[in-house]
Amino acid sequence: MTSTRDQRTVLADTSPDVDQGIGFDLAAYLTDRRLLVEAALESSIKVIHPETVYEAMRYSLLAGGKRLRPILCLATCELMGGTIDMAMPTACALEMIHTMSLIHDDLPAMDNDDYRRGKLTNHKVFGEDVAILAGDGLLAYAFEFVVTQTQGVPAEQLLQVIARMGRAVGAAGLVGGQVVDLACEGKTDVSLEMLNFIHTHKTAALLEASVVSGAILAGASETDVQRLTHYAENIGLAFQIVDDVLDITATQEELGKTAGKDLLAKKVTYPSFWGVEESRQRARQLTDAAKAEVAPYGEKGIPLAAIADFITTRTH
Repeated sequence: MTSTRDQRTVLADTSPDVDQGIGFDLAAYLTDRRLLVEAALESSIKVIHPETVYEAMRYSLLAGGKRLRPILCLATCELMGGTIDMAMPTACALEMIHTMSLIHDDLPAMDNDDYRRGKLTNHKVFGEDVAILAGDGLLAYAFEFVVTQTQGVPAEQLLQVIARMGRAVGAAGLVGGQVVDLACEGKTDVSLEMLNFIHTHKTAALLEASVVSGAILAGASETDVQRLTHYAENIGLAFQIVDDVLDITATQEELGKTAGKDLLAKKVTYPSFWGVEESRQRARQLTDAAKAEVAPYGEKGIPLAAIADFITTRTH
């Protein structure tokens, strides 16, 4: 979870910039890693009986997206001296968990959305009952997949990864953030502290688990884990601030989902506190702080620094 140190970063601090390095092609890096993740996800779930639920699971899991969470997992594993192969099962599992959260988030009882990643949401295609079960199926399978498919990683490190994934998705993480988010809808007295709580749990917790899990798989030291945790906390909140801005400024075609949902739901957002331009500035401050955390790794840290910049400058 976000520390007091990083909560202060959200509100004020500007950290030094980090040179991304000459010759690093982020677009090529992201495309290469995304294609590897897509191939692994495609083979991770087969359609067997009962076909409907497996089809629903695959429908949302294979619907595209940036694959940011699995890519971060792969990147930190490589940074700490591990391999893509040893991290790929966890990377896929993190995307399964993320997909579950999107399926459930889109339900009528939650955000009630019709589109996700440019396609009809799961419950619009398969019905609410199957959508709920498809999300449940992905969540359960994620943990099974890590345990049964990971090779070359000591059991103790694998247990740490499982524990972090469980915490990130449970009441101490994503679920808790979503509960508070729903409770705050339509309220006008939501504080900045409460908004930070929602998004350090609902959004940043799984991003943090993605970053840190890759490092743990590779046997990272406690110092490295702490440094990468701080990096993840900062990019997690920057990601949400940019999401809030895009909900106001982007079109449905750019977002791949309904634009303006936060305003319609009367949700308190970062732009509602700061306005669009200051929100963008706060996101850049968080990005600079994240990049400062990976600066000591030199050239090896360039992919993570570049991903931090990508989070702030993305348009969808």
